[in-house]
Amino acid sequence: MGSNGGGMAVEVERVFIGAGCNRIVNNVSWGACDLLSFGAQNAVAIFCPKTAQILTTLPGHKANVNCTTWLPSTKFAFKAKNLEAHYLLSGDADGTILLWELSLSDKKWRNVLQVPETHKKGVTCISAIMVSESDAIFASSSSDGVVSVWELIFPSRVGGECKLSCLDTVSVKKPMVALSLVELPGNTEHLALAMGGLDNKIHIYSGERTGKFVHACELKGHTDWIRCLDFSLPIYVNGEKSSLLVSSSQDKGIRIWKMSLLDSDSNSRKIETSLASYIKGPIFLAGSSSYQISLESLLIGHEDWVYSVEWQPPQSSSAGGIECYQPQSILSASMDKTMMIWQPEKTTGIWMNMVTVGELSHCALGFYGGYWSPSGNSILAHGYGGSFHLWKNVGTDFDDWKPQKVPSGHFASVSDISWARDGEYLLSVSHDQTSRVFSAWSNEEDREAWHEIARPQVHGHDINCVTIIRGKGNHKFVSGAEEKVARVFEAPLSFLKTLNHAASWESSSANDLPVDMQIIGANMSALGLSQKPIYVQASLEPKERNNSEGINTLETIPEAVPAVLTEAPIEEQLAWHTLWPESHKLYGHGNELFSVCCDHEGMLLASSCKAQSASVAEIWLWQIGSWKAVGRLHSHSLTVTQLEFSHDNKFLLSVSRDRHISIFAIEQTGEDEFNHELVIKQEAHKRIIWACSWNPFGHEFATGSRDKTVKIWQLEKGLSSVKLLLTLPIFKSSITALSWLGINSQTNHGLLAVGMESGLIELWSLSNSTSASLFVRFDPFICHVSAVQRLRWKNTERSDDSKSVQLASCGADHCVRIFQVNCFTEK
Repeated sequence: MGSNGGGMAVEVERVFIGAGCNRIVNNVSWGACDLLSFGAQNAVAIFCPKTAQILTTLPGHKANVNCTTWLPSTKFAFKAKNLEAHYLLSGDADGTILLWELSLSDKKWRNVLQVPETHKKGVTCISAIMVSESDAIFASSSSDGVVSVWELIFPSRVGGECKLSCLDTVSVKKPMVALSLVELPGNTEHLALAMGGLDNKIHIYSGERTGKFVHACELKGHTDWIRCLDFSLPIYVNGEKSSLLVSSSQDKGIRIWKMSLLDSDSNSRKIETSLASYIKGPIFLAGSSSYQISLESLLIGHEDWVYSVEWQPPQSSSAGGIECYQPQSILSASMDKTMMIWQPEKTTGIWMNMVTVGELSHCALGFYGGYWSPSGNSILAHGYGGSFHLWKNVGTDFDDWKPQKVPSGHFASVSDISWARDGEYLLSVSHDQTSRVFSAWSNEEDREAWHEIARPQVHGHDINCVTIIRGKGNHKFVSGAEEKVARVFEAPLSFLKTLNHAASWESSSANDLPVDMQIIGANMSALGLSQKPIYVQASLEPKERNNSEGINTLETIPEAVPAVLTEAPIEEQLAWHTLWPESHKLYGHGNELFSVCCDHEGMLLASSCKAQSASVAEIWLWQIGSWKAVGRLHSHSLTVTQLEFSHDNKFLLSVSRDRHISIFAIEQTGEDEFNHELVIKQEAHKRIIWACSWNPFGHEFATGSRDKTVKIWQLEKGLSSVKLLLTLPIFKSSITALSWLGINSQTNHGLLAVGMESGLIELWSLSNSTSASLFVRFDPFICHVSAVQRLRWKNTERSDDSKSVQLASCGADHCVRIFQVNCFTEK
């Protein structure tokens, strides 16, 4: 990927991306290429359902991504047999719509164009149809009350130019949130556009392929907002040509409407004007043909708002794949935590609910959308917690829908990350009020893939900071949230055993499980603030009680059933059954916690909180083990933004919003006694200092600030002053994260990872801390799309025989990322 010009070549690979889905309807789309797209904050994320891995994120939007739509989608997979490239539309909360191209041969993405004349407000829905293999028509709706219809002609070769033309713009009185386009049955020169929204009616517009859509009729029946519309492909029954429209609403009902082509003889013309025909349903003209829309069926079964309905994708009926038939099968997803598949009964033809999935998941809090796979044998939902839920029909003679692995991640800004002592896993915390453990898991092909394996803390406040405790003993971490208390968590037996299954770690702690370990897991308290341990002896009882209570306890907090996981878990297991018990609370700070760090031997913990005065901005020192407060360090006058102990544990560095750096000398004088002394306090930057990092080999350190500079400092021998060794060239964006990796202790050579507010990451090579050169700039397609919140090298020093090192990052774009940096000498 790059070379630093000094005889060293470097390659940066993306190892893992963890991210949750934006919590909004119409956000997910399943393409004919069998990839899924979804919005993760300002990024469009692409994931592969076969590997359960997020493949990439596409940068370009400046606001939250509201909706994504594949061209061709699963509905038009039969028209996409010979395509060399697939396309994706994405719309955001600013009204911008972007078009992306995926080349199928080399799997490369490029941003093709931005749709001109953007909406004034957020895009609420994008619906598209493939008129031919190279011609698509799409409609977009927005909160500004405008619906635009566009024609898009794809280039004949990959990388060519797409032709985009606006067919029409329709202004509506109330904003529309659901759209669906269809070619009129028996009349492909004309299109129908159905739209629904806040006035509880479905509006049908008809228009020619070349443009100008006119209001044809409106369908009344729903008693609340229309949430989703989907036209089937044309259906031919007994010589009658028709298309079915399915609609779902917040009135909990689903309606199927039939749009049929009327005979064009003179008799039917007379009937049109009569009252009898209007009882059946409204009639409209399109060119020389007339169509009648009548209510075919009303599906009642959901107990809450039905957010999405979708026809099963058509199946090719011939080898050529041009002819296809529309299966009579509808998937619906609702806020009642279920997805249902509806089909007409074979004998009576009455539409019935044939399959229900998801009804016992406590964790979903409702589904925002449900989607079919291209083959129709898998269904996917995305839920309130930013989570995905995938079921696959594994039955041969009868339906048997089983949950499958999916990618997971945070659904709000990720505020901090910390590597395990031996690098077996990465822990992240977020403003979505959860902490999550990601680890590599060997799959069937013996290839390692990263998955979320535990959710140790599910809290009632946004979590701002975390640190894993170093030193010997069980895995512990301390987290600080939007509260004045820091909380200590300890790994239960179920997690330790799961970790053994996860991957073949050469870990010192892998096999020496604690002999006297009595805690198997943890239960959530009613308010979601503290987590109570479950003991080994007691862990057998709740299971029996749970089964007998059954469905009556759906709204209460379920009893956790901790289990040893032998494969990567799904959302239902993660949400409740992988909690860690809370062992201590650390009281002392006067405001919400903002930063914590642990020394390198597991002796001391330092913490800071949000502050606007010197008395509140003190740093507290805690002794690990006894968890006593052993020091209160005064220096700063505003929030301390980051703390870090030097690698010999003699000094604590703090940086603050007050633009100062402070260094405290720390010395242990007795078993429970520590001396601390402020040795340096100095203004270091012109704006807030967000980040700092020590050189693993000495007493040099780096600071990064909103003033777009990174400075390298050295603590003088006499401890009386710090010397500014170097200022890196000014960056294009504020510096928000730093992490220093030691490469060679003899030459004091290191790599400094620099993360910026723009989401970009750079590595700088530092020689003896006196000269610096840009080592590599990460490709924007593998970087974050919003501010990088934290960078952490897996090991602070690179071993001599290792050619590659791993770097973890987290950002405001809801993503946790792991990169592999491979260094090799150029021949």
